[in-house]
Amino acid sequence: MEQYDVVVVGAGLAGLEAARGLAERGASVLLVDRRSVVDEKVATTGIFVRRTLQDFDLPKDCLGPPVRDVILASPAGRELHLTSDQVEYRVGRMGRLYRRWLDGAVAAGAVWAPGTTFESAVPVPGGGLAVALQSADSPRRVEARFMIGADGSRSAVARALGLDVNRRELVGAETVHHGVPLDGPTHFHCVLDPHVAPGYLAWVVHDGEEVHVGVGGQGHRYAVAQALREFTQRMQGRYDLDRGTIVERRGGRIPVGGVLPRIANERGLLLGDAAGAVSPLTAGGLDPCLRLSRFAVEVTLAHLASGDPAALARYDGRWFRRHFRKRLALRNALVALWTPAALEAGCALLRTPPGRAVARDIFFGRGSFPDAPTLIRSVRKSNSLA
Repeated sequence: MEQYDVVVVGAGLAGLEAARGLAERGASVLLVDRRSVVDEKVATTGIFVRRTLQDFDLPKDCLGPPVRDVILASPAGRELHLTSDQVEYRVGRMGRLYRRWLDGAVAAGAVWAPGTTFESAVPVPGGGLAVALQSADSPRRVEARFMIGADGSRSAVARALGLDVNRRELVGAETVHHGVPLDGPTHFHCVLDPHVAPGYLAWVVHDGEEVHVGVGGQGHRYAVAQALREFTQRMQGRYDLDRGTIVERRGGRIPVGGVLPRIANERGLLLGDAAGAVSPLTAGGLDPCLRLSRFAVEVTLAHLASGDPAALARYDGRWFRRHFRKRLALRNALVALWTPAALEAGCALLRTPPGRAVARDIFFGRGSFPDAPTLIRSVRKSNSLA
């Protein structure tokens, strides 16, 4: 039977970052994904915020042009315009980035298993797991010392390992357009409208090269495909979308309940959406994803080196949840008040001088997720004292 130190399930941003980091540090890694091609069926819009752009060395050719302007529109169409003197957003060319990071993981020694579905993981005598996989050709069984679930909001790995699963989700969909002319500066246009985006928002991101048009909301309260069509038609007059070409359609589930309490045990851990590492307020997940993935690499290596489950103690979702309390409370309050009248009143407040400061903090702040270097230093210090 094939043997690996770690099986990583899911080759999105979280899984690729973890697989590459582990392989570069000498661990034997099997990277599994149900997709046959890593850049097909991309789910995320791929908006990288300033904090990520400053703290991570992302390939520049995998990023779109800088975005500094935000437009926030109320249900009645009243707009708040914000401009930053810094680059606040860049839209990732996610397919290109996935291919680049996959190549890096394979070059470092990771084994790539595309078109492969995770089936189960059963503990074996003496430690480790017997992992059952299913490829297009035949079943495949491997043995792993540890597992990492980076397989999305409804993680099968989480259930197999007895870890927590997401209960609160949004459902979103978007189209990616090329060839749409840009009138004015690049910008991130957010629309609050309970009809097309109940409990969240609709958006247009135009960076001069790509235009992303999307909606997100509570899945039980709207028909996402119909809402996207209606919103696209509404935005047509403003953006001349018909002059461009739709090159991609994306969609998926977004967890918004905060980091889950139990995201690790002696058999494995969770990353990205599987761990609920998404801002409950903005539903932004790329920055938490990268920070948690880098921390997970350190924790996993420490656990593999010592064989002691105590090495996983710092990978505690309850600790991370404390950093999301304010945003989770705001999300609960906003969902309860997500009516046209309440949203209109809230947007009016945001257009006042004190409100603009709040809006700038929401759109331009550096976020609340713990910093990866700080977390990594804490693990290394703990290991040195052990």
